Amino acid sequence: MASTTNQPIPKKQSGNLFQQLELDTRLLGMIGAFIILCIGFNILTDGRFLTPRNVFNLTIQTVSVAIMASGMVFVIVNRHIDLSVGALLATTSAVMAMTQTHILPNVLGLGLGHPMIWVITIFVGLLVGTLIGAFQGWLVGYLTIPAFIVTLGGFLVWRNVAWYLTDGQTIGPLDQNFLVFGGTNGTLGTSWSWILAFAASAIAIWALWGARRAKASHGFPVKPIWAEVTLSAMILGLICGFIATLNAYTIPTRRLERMFEARGEVMPEGLTVGYGLPVSVLILIIVAITMTLVGRRTRLGRYIYATGGNPEAASLSGINTRLLTVKLFALMGFLCALSAVVASARLSNHSNDIGTLDELRVIAAAVIGGTALSGGFGTIHGAILGALIMQALQSGMAMVGVDAPFQNIVVGTVLVAAVLIDILYRKRLGDAS
Repeated sequence: MASTTNQPIPKKQSGNLFQQLELDTRLLGMIGAFIILCIGFNILTDGRFLTPRNVFNLTIQTVSVAIMASGMVFVIVNRHIDLSVGALLATTSAVMAMTQTHILPNVLGLGLGHPMIWVITIFVGLLVGTLIGAFQGWLVGYLTIPAFIVTLGGFLVWRNVAWYLTDGQTIGPLDQNFLVFGGTNGTLGTSWSWILAFAASAIAIWALWGARRAKASHGFPVKPIWAEVTLSAMILGLICGFIATLNAYTIPTRRLERMFEARGEVMPEGLTVGYGLPVSVLILIIVAITMTLVGRRTRLGRYIYATGGNPEAASLSGINTRLLTVKLFALMGFLCALSAVVASARLSNHSNDIGTLDELRVIAAAVIGGTALSGGFGTIHGAILGALIMQALQSGMAMVGVDAPFQNIVVGTVLVAAVLIDILYRKRLGDAS
């Protein structure tokens, strides 16, 4: 047998630039729409939209919806829906607020500021969210009640459970260590942000070239070297540009002076300190990477997409679709509780209206991001980009001075248009194949 050791690496067939870079045209369209949106609002706001301060605020405002949207992708891919996510966020937020302000101080004698307060609080919140999600999944999977009905009931039940837990009152102040997860009260600082940026860039580029080596070793066609270099440069530029923008947003001088005063020090004259990457955004990045790996590299992920593509065939092949449904909704409940941590920490309290209409924003983010309502297809990065587009749209309209009712009209129109574009895109792909 002839040796294949010195065989040349097969190259991709020549095509246009996007084909050689293997970039998803739908994703590129979304990115292009986002860029146009940002440039347009920046012009209309006389350059205020793309300032470091507004970019910083935009990112922390997007996190809560984006975390839940990553879970909603799996739910919709599996041909279900969850209308209770905003109400579940409110319930878990109320549970965590009462835990750290009433239960722990009165039962265990742990006052605000105790190092274990935030640990116990978050553990309780995540546990409650997971159990509620699993219960709803059990109703859907084992009692075969449609997910629409179960979660519509959950939308009404959990919103009012949250009200009763707090007697409709705003609960605060929350523990200072807990507030670190909200955004402005917790960032990595400029130095650690750059360290993370370089580490993330190195890992991403290593994974890109590792995938190329794996393809080549199995005899699959690979992209030209220039295409790999271009993608590596794009990854490096995107990550470093994002961190540079966040680092450019500096802590206000008066707040910086108070921080030095609290340590008994005098702030050096002319000192400026950037915020850096918010802890909440770091949580979103970890969630996005984890959910992507679950969807692509684990048995659970394969089961989710297989069941969404053809539930009958998945069941006949031995997949326990009922248990899978329980796992999906439990995961959704866990992510709702994690979003509640971020949302309440960002607000510095639990308010009665927290999470209101988030169920619609989360579903819209997933759909705008390309998740098929018919099931079987959806991406985590697409849903997060969809959440970012929606938040940019709403923030931009608010800065321009558009009335809130008209903002909702625009968002609703964009949602319908996104679904229409997705239908036409999939039809074109079907015709092409």
